[in-house]
Amino acid sequence: MHYEHIVQINDANDPLLSVISRNQLWRGLLRRVEKPEEFLVGVESVTITARGDGWLKRDMQLGPLRVEDHITLENEVRIHFDTAPSAQHQGGSFTMTIEEPNPGALFVRFSYQTALPETGPQDTDAGDAYFADYVKSAYRDTDIDAIRWIRELVETGQLD
Repeated sequence: MHYEHIVQINDANDPLLSVISRNQLWRGLLRRVEKPEEFLVGVESVTITARGDGWLKRDMQLGPLRVEDHITLENEVRIHFDTAPSAQHQGGSFTMTIEEPNPGALFVRFSYQTALPETGPQDTDAGDAYFADYVKSAYRDTDIDAIRWIRELVETGQLD
């Protein structure tokens, strides 16, 4: 299954919304990599197992589920996660890309590629379609919450 959505960061038409710089946004997205327990419920432990120029590997324990990610970083542009398949998890990939169509107009595109089957109007199994919709909704909600948390970190000066 492929799923992607975009979250707007800055909105010139909303004076109540604090402006976030590209650098602050980047640091917030990096924090999601290095401290996922702040962004995801159920993270019990995270270990960075290797690190190099523009990449890192991490092991994350979520209850009985162990997730091993290889993460590539394109400074202030993109973070890409490749999750290794295991007996408990089918693996997949996830990318967060900062987009700036106009100066200061920041967005984050979240893109997921999983082993879940694609579903559409031609599918007859309503259970598969319901599950795919549920997963997509969970991804979207998690990403919106992540941006909300990054906004709080910016407003409290933690990403300066």
